[in-house]
Amino acid sequence: MGKYLLKLPKMGESIAEATITKWLKEVGDTVDIDESLVEIATDKVDSDVPSEFKGKLIKKNFEVNDVVKVGEVIAEIETDLNDDISLMSENEDIELVSEEKEKELINDNIEEINIEEKEITSIPSIELLKTDEDFSENNPEIVKSDKFFSPLVKNIAKKENITQEDLNSISGSGKDGRVTKQDILNYIGSKPSKSSDSFVSNSKPLVGDQIIELDRMGKIIFDHMSNSKKISAHVQSFIEVDVSNLWDWRDRYKKSFLENEGLKLTFTPLFINAVIKSLKDYPIMNSSIVDQKIIMKRSINIGMATAVKNGNLIVPVIKNADHLNLKGLTLAVNDLSNRARSNSLKPEEVSDGTYTVTNVGNFGSIMGTPIINQPQVGIIAIGVIRKTPSVIETNKGDFIGIRKKLILSHTYDHRIINGSIGGSFVKRVAEYLEEWDMNQTI
Repeated sequence: MGKYLLKLPKMGESIAEATITKWLKEVGDTVDIDESLVEIATDKVDSDVPSEFKGKLIKKNFEVNDVVKVGEVIAEIETDLNDDISLMSENEDIELVSEEKEKELINDNIEEINIEEKEITSIPSIELLKTDEDFSENNPEIVKSDKFFSPLVKNIAKKENITQEDLNSISGSGKDGRVTKQDILNYIGSKPSKSSDSFVSNSKPLVGDQIIELDRMGKIIFDHMSNSKKISAHVQSFIEVDVSNLWDWRDRYKKSFLENEGLKLTFTPLFINAVIKSLKDYPIMNSSIVDQKIIMKRSINIGMATAVKNGNLIVPVIKNADHLNLKGLTLAVNDLSNRARSNSLKPEEVSDGTYTVTNVGNFGSIMGTPIINQPQVGIIAIGVIRKTPSVIETNKGDFIGIRKKLILSHTYDHRIINGSIGGSFVKRVAEYLEEWDMNQTI
């Protein structure tokens, strides 16, 4: 009999761990090829982990709400294959091992995990979970306990200044009385606030008020946006853009594109095209900050903020966007947008973005001041296109005419991007849009 060690797969450069949200199989259940065993959640997206081999689930190494690092073995699957069959599948995250080699491989895996932890400790946008010793040192009110608490629970406790004594007092609903994420969140919700701030006290719900609990994605966005404002020095530059030629060009091709491709030709890929050209002109905008060092990104990976049905935003990423022509960008935008709204994106499709575009004009907004998507250093918001009375300069004098215009809002990290670069970048985007080639095709 052979045994497969199913590891948590790599899900993008910036994703180091995931939380187990649901087991789809129990020990003893039969598993088919490509059948999902477990559902996981990261700070980017929800996903599942399938098996590449047929067999029987014989061991689960983690429970629901446990935090698992990339590369850790999450389950063991027994198969009918012999030990002398190839030990490695095409997917490097799943291995076939004999019982004799299991211990050796697990030890090797632990070493690999420790290496990965050291490599990512310098990334400011990721708050790594502390060990018990670190946890106690940073919070003097916390003492050692023999009771087991998952890294996720301990991290929540640290952020909410919950002492070990309070943590021990929480009645756990998990296996063997283990305190789950929901247990500690319920405890926090029931704990009276110590704040004497008048705003907080006056914000208590009154009779008739509706209380809406944030869903998991909403809480992630809550924390992500708050942390971004704390990390980066946000500065904005604005510019008005005449997109009359761009409007006319799209109007010329949108019908034929729909007939040929079955897809709408929206403005978003046209805007992204101008942003890509500008990033090539100002490569500092396609960078990130790590340990007070600037990392200039080789690839241009454009994130595009997309609203989903529940009101939240998700940011799918067009990888190597600078390698795509206008048609390729349009197809990519439509594909990622549609799958974002149907919650069918893969983890790697929402990670490793280098610059973000958000089209606030889709909601009728004239302009916006977006928050930087960490660890990036810039984000551009595109306002609604409006008919505007404008001065038209000609060799026969100035005239008043109706032009189609919008406002671009560029938010950038003032720690490394000064006003000259931030303003010049958005001006360059405007120039590419205003100088749109009316003779190009799609």
